[in-house]
Amino acid sequence: MASREKKKALERKEAREAGGARARLRGYRMSSRKARVMANLIRGKTVESAIAILSFQQRKAALPIRKLLDSAVANAEGRNMDLDKLIVASIMVDKGPVMKRWLPRAHGRATPLKKQTSHVTVELVEAE
Repeated sequence: MASREKKKALERKEAREAGGARARLRGYRMSSRKARVMANLIRGKTVESAIAILSFQQRKAALPIRKLLDSAVANAEGRNMDLDKLIVASIMVDKGPVMKRWLPRAHGRATPLKKQTSHVTVELVEAE
């Protein structure tokens, strides 16, 4: 690696280590618009209250986001962070790849189906 590239890579590594604990869910088979509803409920909350909120939600996206939050807590435990002070600093729901399928219809026609996916990223930090 060239010295400039090595320096940038080292800066990215230091920034990643200085940040909080992260977890990522990729390719989740739900549109990002529907998953974003659950993400907006827990953004900025403590981990305990976020888990409690997600536990009592009836939406399909609540369970995978709760599992993702548990994974981020385990990652924070691996980084020796104080688990009682953790808050959800950021949670992002981005669009993933779209699987395009066709649905047969009457009179020999076909209509397109878009099976959307999403990527969810959670970052936890210690509250001061």
